[in-house]
Amino acid sequence: MSKYDHIRPYHDSEVNHALSKLSTHPMVKSMLKFIYPQASDAYIKERLANCTSIRDFQTKIIARGIQNVLSRSSHGLTTSGFEKLEKDTAYFYISNHRDILLDTCLINISLFNHDLVMTASAIGDNLVQKSFLLELAKLNRNFLVQRGLGPREMLKSSKLMSEYIAKNLLEDTRSVWIAQREGRTKDGNDVTQQGVLKMIALGKGDLSVFDYFKKIKIVPVSISYEYDPTDMYKMPELLANHYEEEYIKSTNEDFNSILKGLTGQKKRIHIHAGNVLNLELDEISNSKEPLNKQFQQLALKIDECIHSDYKLWPTNYVAYDMLHNTEKYSKKYTEKEQRQFERRVECRIDASDSVALSNFLAMYANPVINKEKLND
Repeated sequence: MSKYDHIRPYHDSEVNHALSKLSTHPMVKSMLKFIYPQASDAYIKERLANCTSIRDFQTKIIARGIQNVLSRSSHGLTTSGFEKLEKDTAYFYISNHRDILLDTCLINISLFNHDLVMTASAIGDNLVQKSFLLELAKLNRNFLVQRGLGPREMLKSSKLMSEYIAKNLLEDTRSVWIAQREGRTKDGNDVTQQGVLKMIALGKGDLSVFDYFKKIKIVPVSISYEYDPTDMYKMPELLANHYEEEYIKSTNEDFNSILKGLTGQKKRIHIHAGNVLNLELDEISNSKEPLNKQFQQLALKIDECIHSDYKLWPTNYVAYDMLHNTEKYSKKYTEKEQRQFERRVECRIDASDSVALSNFLAMYANPVINKEKLND
């Protein structure tokens, strides 16, 4: 028994048995038919039997499934920055977060394609309430972030998770991914929560906070979808926030968001891996500011990296011009691209509702606004 057993993914020795049990679940059988649409049950069973590690499952099964998703619901994935990273080296990736499942899968495919160490990835336990989703998460090297705990239990859980992250990075040479904030960004304004950084720092051991941050090699990552397939489904929470009302998730909302994220049209996708934060950490730690202020400065530095490296699409520029009633970025898109986005707006929301319209447009326009702030 290990103190990490209730949050860790499967060990390689557990993978084959877990897959054997899971393969009979109706949802998993449907998933496997999607991955191997022309294959016989015997062939699929043989493919699963050949998976004796998490890497096998990720590279032989999940990667093929994600490629099918991309071919059916996108115009392709491009990447940049990964070529600067070193092989056989563990990095701590922190990124903006737009899609529950795809973000980490696409990052790991990018790492695999560049022959880099793939990640153990954080996932909220609220997202894997269905037993088969929990099993799939553990098979895909996800570790659980426990939600809904009281203050004392939350501190204990955060300490345990930070120790698990440190173990992966420093002992097991396993890269780690975590989102810059709790939950997905709904309004397109990607901002790092200091609480995430403070949780990570709990695993520093005898090192100072910023010596530890240097040691784990923090790499900011920007994930950019031309179309957010879940944009319409984010609107109820955005409107509740606008009217200062309590937002309560509907039954199966997260599961439906996972499905829509996989099947909905995304058009082009780009992922950029930034530089390892190094001199930036020295500058912050040498500032002699109080530690809370230093956490704030680090959060802002990560935001700066994510915003500057974020790939802007015509949809972002069209939304900005529509939101501000301007033609400032009209050279960044064609009339056809403008009409396509305008039709999407009309299909997704009641465009006569000015509050709904401004919130929907801001979802796509905020990355442009954030990049403008950097340039200023």
